[in-house]
Amino acid sequence: MTVFVCSACGLSITGPLTELTEMPTRPRDQGYPKADGSRRATATMPLGFFALEPEPWGAPLVPTDECRAVFPGGPCVADPDGDGFLMSAGPRNTVVLHPDDARGLREDSDVFRHCSGCCGLHGEAGMNQQCPCGAHVGTLINDCNTAYELHLDPNQVRLITD
Repeated sequence: MTVFVCSACGLSITGPLTELTEMPTRPRDQGYPKADGSRRATATMPLGFFALEPEPWGAPLVPTDECRAVFPGGPCVADPDGDGFLMSAGPRNTVVLHPDDARGLREDSDVFRHCSGCCGLHGEAGMNQQCPCGAHVGTLINDCNTAYELHLDPNQVRLITD
């Protein structure tokens, strides 16, 4: 079992998790209304598990000519400063987990860092989750046109295994 802790203060930010050997296929139900009225996708990760995202994920975003997902689990995003689109140049091997497996994290109150879409957080503005000590540790995405998952930045957390 693995527990993730904040690199800045050492506080546990997850309970015990089991690693999956590869990323699960992301559900295709983004944006479709559910019986409870929400439009959130089904969570990518089952509770109690995590996987490493091998592709670049999250901010910074850089220009590209092709329309493709800005990062795995995200939408195609037009470049507001050009004629093309944006893609992630963020870190590889972000730790992907079910958002409910995080403990004590809070949303960044800086409006520029936790910009949201129409139904939730889209993750394009950078890390939007903070440890109680104030350190940014990850990015939650839960908008209607994104996957539903939490990414812990591998540079901001440490893992402890037993």
